[in-house]
Amino acid sequence: MSDLPPNVHVSQHPCLLAKLSQLRSQYTPPRDVKGLIHDISLIVACEAFAKGLTSRPGSTDQTPLGFDFQTHQLLPATVSLIPILRSGLGMVEAIQTLLPHPVPVHHLGLYREPATLHPVEYYNNLPNHLASGGGTAGGSASELAIILDPVIATGGTCAAAIQTLREWGAQRIIVLSVLGAASGVKAAAAEWPAGVEIWLAGVDEELTDRGMLKPGLGDVGDRLFLTIGK
Repeated sequence: MSDLPPNVHVSQHPCLLAKLSQLRSQYTPPRDVKGLIHDISLIVACEAFAKGLTSRPGSTDQTPLGFDFQTHQLLPATVSLIPILRSGLGMVEAIQTLLPHPVPVHHLGLYREPATLHPVEYYNNLPNHLASGGGTAGGSASELAIILDPVIATGGTCAAAIQTLREWGAQRIIVLSVLGAASGVKAAAAEWPAGVEIWLAGVDEELTDRGMLKPGLGDVGDRLFLTIGK
């Protein structure tokens, strides 16, 4: 594997590696693809949050037997999920399951222009996002924004999302991904080295001339939403 920057973390969890092998297979049916994306996202997020989140003592509560115990509150206090449409939607439920409280979900729609492979934004529902004069149009961004992007290929889409969230005012960004190309992961990690941590299940060394990972796992959005051959 190519040398990766220090803000990129590739899991070596044995269960995750086995599930990633199952996900790569062309014979894995759509229902199982959805379940594998969920499971892999959950494991990657567990590892990422163990390093990227903390807690502080909260108020006192009681157990059903009447014993006092001290609660703990998640830090940072404001967290949001940013799935990249379409395929990022397949990761949302897993991350919501892991977090102790509901958090906002803000969607970003980005696609790669086929000829240039450059990212094009077509949808953005960040609250109070950039006004025409720059800066945020009232309100404040989440302290931690969590990008959900199953595949990082050229890195352009992920880098564009990082730039958008940084301009929005996010103080830190965690990127959760299933698989990335080494060159694309490096490009995304370089977008904001001090503020971004990227966590993945695996990294492939090559890209095809169409910007697909090799060996990769195909188009995740197509496999999730049964649009293969569109």
